[in-house]
Amino acid sequence: MSTELTPVKPPENELLIITGMSGAGRTTASHALEDMGWYVVEGLPPELISTMMDLVARHPGSVERLAVVLDARSRGLYSSMQEGLAQIRAADITYRVLFLEASDELLVRRFEQGRRPHPLQGSGRILDGIQAERELLAPVKDEADIVLDTTDLNVHGLANSINELFNDDGPITLRLNVMSFGFKYGVPADANFLADVRFIPNPHWVPELRPLTGLDEKVSEYVLVNKGAEDFVDRYVEALMPVLEGYRRENKHYATLAVGCTGGKHRSVAISEELARRLDQLPNVTVNVVHRDLGRE
Repeated sequence: MSTELTPVKPPENELLIITGMSGAGRTTASHALEDMGWYVVEGLPPELISTMMDLVARHPGSVERLAVVLDARSRGLYSSMQEGLAQIRAADITYRVLFLEASDELLVRRFEQGRRPHPLQGSGRILDGIQAERELLAPVKDEADIVLDTTDLNVHGLANSINELFNDDGPITLRLNVMSFGFKYGVPADANFLADVRFIPNPHWVPELRPLTGLDEKVSEYVLVNKGAEDFVDRYVEALMPVLEGYRRENKHYATLAVGCTGGKHRSVAISEELARRLDQLPNVTVNVVHRDLGRE
């Protein structure tokens, strides 16, 4: 099995569309891109993106990397974005969509701290506006090339993530987010891949292992030596290889792999750590591990 991944350079004139939840960090992301030499445009109606790219094409070298920020303040965004993207595709313009995501709790807190209403809340609550925006943007998120969850990122962390995704040499590094979780707390909404490891015997029923977690060596050894565990990890990594290579060909550079057990404390944590260790050995791949539900029991 070959584990070599071929870096994919961006096209000469690169177009990035930044959108996502209000309060999730679009402004921070656009500032980070500007610092990296991108030409950033905010508030541009989606229907005019293809026109702007046409102008850029007429002046080679003037703007090689263009980022357009679309948000709730872009009037008619939700009714016209699909039409605008269709025009871009018809013009044979290569583009990617970066969707910024964050939890409801964090978004509510950010709006409350800023003492400003959500653009879509009307006479309702901030949470009403957030839920309305989630529903309207669901099709856009589903088709986005990169979904970046900023819930656990401060301003500097988000800027660093943007820099890693869109560095000077182009976004050639594939960023994998391996997340353990507990099914009883719900399936992660932003998972690109979902693995269920409840087929492995549960350390919860071993008295000396119950108070420990999958980060402890004793639990990890117990999980990995059980029949089928190592075979699962081997085959899962092998199955991911053509997918990761396809992501590179399609200029898709971010993916979340969710691994679930019952409570997100033992099996999913141990398997996530092992998967991350294997994947981190691949060339041009960076891996981040998040244990979503660890500590909730």
